[in-house]
Amino acid sequence: MKKKKKNETQINYLDLIPKCSEAIRWHRDLKKRVILEIENTGTFNRIAQKVFGKPRYTKVHLDSQGTFIWPLIDGEKTVMELAALVKEEFGEAAEPLYPRIVKYFQIMESYHFIKFINMPKK
Repeated sequence: MKKKKKNETQINYLDLIPKCSEAIRWHRDLKKRVILEIENTGTFNRIAQKVFGKPRYTKVHLDSQGTFIWPLIDGEKTVMELAALVKEEFGEAAEPLYPRIVKYFQIMESYHFIKFINMPKK
């Protein structure tokens, strides 16, 4: 089991306010699901695009709950408020609600799809 350091603080993700990255384009497909388009930039990606025919954009297809959440991320609502909207829309299908939505936002942040505008400094 990992020990916590004395000055290490726990982050309450439910109080954080997510904001979508401005570098990400998105649209809906024929089934109304959200597709995120992330541009592959940098020297290595340019070489891979020219030499190996790799695509300029990577497409990420969101599931039904991700499709519901993505347009609601406006830089004003907290994760808790977004979770309440998910619960209202999906009911029992959203359970376990809080661990699931926190994990969703942790993953979105790790890929730099979103950032938290009120994230405490480490």
